[in-house]
Amino acid sequence: MSEIKKSWYKEMAVYQIWPRSFCDGNGDGIGDLKGVLSKLDYIKSLGVDAIWFSPIYKSPQKDYGYDIADYRDIAPEYGTMEDFKAVLDGAHERGLRVIMDLVVNHTSDQHEWFKESLKGKDNPYHDYYFWRKGKGKNPPNNWLATFPGPAWEYNKDLDEYYLHLFAPEQPDLNMDNPAVRNEVKDIMRFWLDMGVDGFREDVITFISKKEGLPNGIPLPFATGIEHYKFGPHLLEYLTEFNDEVLSKYDCMTVGEAPMMTPDLALKFIDEREGKNQTLKMMFNFQHMEADCMFTSFIVKKFSLRKLKAAMSSWQNKLYGKGWNALYLENHDQPRVISRYGSEKYRERSGKMLATMYICQSGTPFIYQGQEIGMTNIRLPELSMYKDVATYKSYNICKKLGFSHENIMKRCMHASRDNARTPVQWTSGKNAGFTTAEEPWFYINPNYTEVNVEDSEKDPDSLLNYYRKLLKFRKENEIVIYGKYKEHYRDSEKLFVYERSYEGKRMLVICSFSDTIERFKAPKGFDLAKGRVVLANYDYANPGFDSFNLKPYEAKVFMFD
Repeated sequence: MSEIKKSWYKEMAVYQIWPRSFCDGNGDGIGDLKGVLSKLDYIKSLGVDAIWFSPIYKSPQKDYGYDIADYRDIAPEYGTMEDFKAVLDGAHERGLRVIMDLVVNHTSDQHEWFKESLKGKDNPYHDYYFWRKGKGKNPPNNWLATFPGPAWEYNKDLDEYYLHLFAPEQPDLNMDNPAVRNEVKDIMRFWLDMGVDGFREDVITFISKKEGLPNGIPLPFATGIEHYKFGPHLLEYLTEFNDEVLSKYDCMTVGEAPMMTPDLALKFIDEREGKNQTLKMMFNFQHMEADCMFTSFIVKKFSLRKLKAAMSSWQNKLYGKGWNALYLENHDQPRVISRYGSEKYRERSGKMLATMYICQSGTPFIYQGQEIGMTNIRLPELSMYKDVATYKSYNICKKLGFSHENIMKRCMHASRDNARTPVQWTSGKNAGFTTAEEPWFYINPNYTEVNVEDSEKDPDSLLNYYRKLLKFRKENEIVIYGKYKEHYRDSEKLFVYERSYEGKRMLVICSFSDTIERFKAPKGFDLAKGRVVLANYDYANPGFDSFNLKPYEAKVFMFD
């Protein structure tokens, strides 16, 4: 077993901001950078060490910033470059690093490169994208986009199709073109030279497509994914970005990687001597499939065993070799309390879920509103949704024969819009998010009970529990660097694991049940000799090795 290498990015916790819904600083109903600036002290107070911004670049907002029109400018609705520099300086003054979203698998169709590419195949920008002739009256191949629908869009002026693995307004960049890779390196340098501390790299494992773009195995969606999910030149291109740019800065990178496994991740994040580490961490989706298959729209009953198997696999296979990125929520996932926890036991289950993942080995990421226990909004009408992926998923479910009522149940459970409602700051008008008459999107009606202002006043709130948990992690290296071992793997009610480091042991007990469950300490643990260091009910040590756990109870024992 290799000795764990210590590093600042392993010891930090990261707060993700989806800017449109974070805080409106100028009263137009849309979250912005002035709003972020006004909340930097709050973010710092959580005990996090970095902010990750979802895209704030100039964009037509067809996919809310993940369709970039200019990589070197700020979306006017979010502010100006001066506003961003004020946030960057303000964050750094508070000891907070700033991570930008790097979206280079695709651009917006409003990007100047794409506009130039439309001028014909003699234009040098034409080869920045995948333009191809059709096969008769059909597209160049049978690929389907991951936002359900065709992966090719026809342009009658050129009599050619362009490839888009997401929405039609998000044409894929041709990373096989060295000029495109040089553009990416220049974009990285632009932000790193400004003082940004790293990148979260959006669907970065999709950037290399198989030569010839052959037909894929027919699937209901994402046909062709086997030809680009880990393309033939992926490692080569990531190595190029790392060797020529990233390695020259003290920065952090985390790649977003659909369909990623721990064994495959190590090809990119293995930090051992002699290995080719091209990224520091990798976001995977396996643990977010405990109540679904591939996409949250294919709903299944929540399986704790599936969740544990995924998380334990990453913990065990990466330890001493690569570093984990830990998360339960982000802008692409419905709210976790509404999925893996309980809205009836909202604060208890929220604390349990926080304990469960933050006490594992890896860098924890916390999504805005997660720290106060925001929940799914469950909008009842299709017309109320904003998310392009929700509409695409609705259409494919309709084609598969599902009724409108059935699909709307799926939308209420699975839509990304559940995570994109404005942050609930107060119990006042518009949840304190904006002074405008109307916010850009619906506010969850539970804001009168679930908000930052009220949570600040309650020492036992979920918000203050997150602070306590992050402080505990920072003060105890066993939480960051300790070895992981799971117990009671077959239990469908309890998630129990231990951490061990430099002679210390820690036992983490999490109940995923809404009823009382009997717990017995694993072999080798004498709970009477341990002290309870974290709990979401009370701190009392029962003094014996078998006791009842209350609904969604979490207890953490430390053994010196």
